Amino acid sequence: MEGKLFNLEDRTLEFSKRISCLCRSLPKDEVNIVYIKQLLRSGTSVGANYIEANEALSKKDFRHRMRIARKEAKETSYWLKLIIDANFTFTQRVEPLLRESKEIRNILSSIINKTS
Repeated sequence: MEGKLFNLEDRTLEFSKRISCLCRSLPKDEVNIVYIKQLLRSGTSVGANYIEANEALSKKDFRHRMRIARKEAKETSYWLKLIIDANFTFTQRVEPLLRESKEIRNILSSIINKTS
């Protein structure tokens, strides 16, 4: 991502927007429809759970929400890999999202480790 955002809330929002844009552009065939639905759910859930974590009422709740956000980032990577496999012509467009999902996951892991 050019000019990376350092505010994770903004960064995950931008990530969600880019996931949505990709989903709108993919061919709507039998396989992609399943992938699109799953990718939209997991990819947009990362930021939503991060926001929920920041509003947590306890440290335990914070860690729980952060772990969910991290899990969703990992699942997003899975769906992105399947999309590359099924839509080879989209590889160059999907790979930056795949890298971003891994970076976000690493950031979330670091936050979780520091709060444990």
